[in-house]
Amino acid sequence: MFESFSIIFTIAALFNYINYKWLKLPTTIGLMILSLVLIIPITLSETVFPEFYRFFCDIIVNADFKTLLLDGILSFLLFAGALHVNLAALTKEKKSIFLFATLGVLISTFIVGGLTFFASQLIGLELPFLHALLFGALISPTDPIAVMAILKKANIAESLGIKIEGESLFNDGIGVVVVSGILLIAAATGEHSSAEIGAEIGTLFLEEAVGGLVYGLLIGFLGLKCIQTLKDNPQLAVMITLAVVMGGTAGAFILHISAPLAMVVAGLLIGNKIHVNEDKNPIQKAISSFWGILDDVFNGILFVLIGLAIHLLHFDANYMLLGTLAILIVLLARFISVFLPYSLLKHKENKPIKTVTILTWGGLRGGISIALALSLSKELSGDLILHITYIIVLFSIIVQGLSIGNVVKKIYS
Repeated sequence: MFESFSIIFTIAALFNYINYKWLKLPTTIGLMILSLVLIIPITLSETVFPEFYRFFCDIIVNADFKTLLLDGILSFLLFAGALHVNLAALTKEKKSIFLFATLGVLISTFIVGGLTFFASQLIGLELPFLHALLFGALISPTDPIAVMAILKKANIAESLGIKIEGESLFNDGIGVVVVSGILLIAAATGEHSSAEIGAEIGTLFLEEAVGGLVYGLLIGFLGLKCIQTLKDNPQLAVMITLAVVMGGTAGAFILHISAPLAMVVAGLLIGNKIHVNEDKNPIQKAISSFWGILDDVFNGILFVLIGLAIHLLHFDANYMLLGTLAILIVLLARFISVFLPYSLLKHKENKPIKTVTILTWGGLRGGISIALALSLSKELSGDLILHITYIIVLFSIIVQGLSIGNVVKKIYS
């Protein structure tokens, strides 16, 4: 695995340089586009240089995208992202963020699941309703990694940006819980009563979501207290933040609670209590610089992997058609799942539909959806779901990601 990781890291560094010098696109988008371009000569080499082609395939397979993201770099990326989020601004938008991350995910799950099920029937693809719901659950959460990386370049209003950032930080953990709940239903159908299944899902939510939030507060508080006792040792302060993420993630796996939610809470607590954004004293500078670099490194690796992994898929016409329809379905579901919770709140703006439209277009999907799709077996329609998920992620990052800034300007012009 080290060899695969090293080669992918080298590719990410090279592509980052090319993008910085010549393409000048948002980093994540540039890396993905360059990775997709690289796929062309690699695919053509299959007949001429089969050994090289197999070597490259082994690199992607050995990298183990699902495990690398969900059990590895996701915790680092979420902590790094949350570290720089303004908690005071986040608190002002807490009601909308809470509704988007909970009610919004559930609404979107059922709309996407239901419409995708009917679309698959029209096309002639076999996708059971419960499997369609699984797809709805894994594609509904917006990806904090993709969102936060691209929003840095979008120049949108602070209040709007904090809504999108805050929602994306929390709803991926909720999305994982929803996916786990549907998997419980799929496994228990015919063996347990509805009441028993409901109790199991409720217990799962308490353990994963609530447990993750409380656990995040605990490890964040312990890390914070250690850092606050250090005045002239920024290197040790950085080590403590690493311990919070690495030890905290390992502990979350052992306790069967949500590591993503725990990392978000711990990052918010530490980042805001030591005022990491002020960058005045050595500890603030060291933590900010270190996690900024780590964020860029892991983001590069992730988006190169997303681009390179496409050559392992075998698209056919029906999969492409369903994937294209699913793009429209997901955008529609996103609009409804934002509009309904948003309509429950009081707002200062005269035309909240503008905000809803931007939140819809800015709700990007990324690696987390692909990783969850990769975790599904063939018995759960994993192959079909992975293909349509990949199509949506490519559209989301490249088309929506490149155009979100222009959409904002056009709506508010």
